[in-house]
Amino acid sequence: MTIQYHVALSDAEQGELQTLLRGGRLPVRRVKRAQILVAADAGASDSLIAASVGVGLSTVYRIKRRFVEGNLPHALSEQQRPGAPRKLSGKEEALLIATACSDPPEGRARWTLELLAGAIVRLTKHEELSRETVRRRLVENDLKPWRKDMWCIPHVDAEYVARMEDVLDLYAEPPDPQRPVICFDESPIQLIGEVRSPVPAGPGRLERYDYEYRRNGTVNLFIFLDAHCPWRAVKVTSQQTSRDFAEGMRDLVDVHFPGASQLRVVMDNLSTHSAAALYETFPAPEARRLLRHLEFHFVPKHASWLNMVEIEIGVLHTQCLDRRIPDRQRLETEIAAWEQQRNDAGAHIQWMFTTDKARSKMAHAYPEPGTAPRSTA
Repeated sequence: MTIQYHVALSDAEQGELQTLLRGGRLPVRRVKRAQILVAADAGASDSLIAASVGVGLSTVYRIKRRFVEGNLPHALSEQQRPGAPRKLSGKEEALLIATACSDPPEGRARWTLELLAGAIVRLTKHEELSRETVRRRLVENDLKPWRKDMWCIPHVDAEYVARMEDVLDLYAEPPDPQRPVICFDESPIQLIGEVRSPVPAGPGRLERYDYEYRRNGTVNLFIFLDAHCPWRAVKVTSQQTSRDFAEGMRDLVDVHFPGASQLRVVMDNLSTHSAAALYETFPAPEARRLLRHLEFHFVPKHASWLNMVEIEIGVLHTQCLDRRIPDRQRLETEIAAWEQQRNDAGAHIQWMFTTDKARSKMAHAYPEPGTAPRSTA
């Protein structure tokens, strides 16, 4: 004989269920369980509850039983399900991981799920193995053999260390209005126009824009950042030639810091970043005048992370340039507004990496005095 379970909710349980049903997004099955209990407490029959909630009679019976034999959380929660046994044993899973980390078969650039499944079938007693089984085991072990990450491994030698500590010591100095430290770098930007007008956003609807776009050429950005004071400036140029660099340095001396006795400029080793660029652009007396106010400090090769302006470039791209901008005039207007807002807000980068920290964290990479330099061949 089928046991009849009668649901009698307390005031607190009724309040909890009503709050749950009025809440935001919840799992559908949890909401249905709450509806079953509320209806059962009101005296509705199992068949009526099943029809109104949209579940089977067995589900209504099971939820009522779990409430009566347990409690409200037990009735609302998801019951553990045993599921199917794992297809691969521990040793077979280890074999899969080792295979995924090895070189792919000849003629293939990388492992795929199908290739891995076939390899494990050949190496084990399994007659077949689905790509989904392989995918799940790889996900559990955080493996993506079809992807590669390219990065530059710097050669840390005495020159690297010398330039790094030179820049870090500049950052650690107190602000000096007569000798400011200016971080400088360049960033190319592609001008992109719309082929079709975007559809504006509305209530419950995201802004929509066409996947097709129009390339309108490229421009270059010269970005200047004061390492100690909340100031930055961005100059848009058509190119990034030696002349553009020289004119940017002249702006730095004559426009942005006319009262400074010397500007210490931190930058990378691009071929155009040199004193020679000023002599190629201006008459010798003018080039010499500008260079008397400029002192260049170069970050090590493959160490652009040491240039503080790289952080500011990331902020610029995120806050201002992460969209389609069709022409140079619009770009200059948008960047000028962003620059003004950042300067007015007093935005300043808090640099935390010091020479002492470098010597502590990178001690193994520092050259040993008296040893021959390592060959880079």
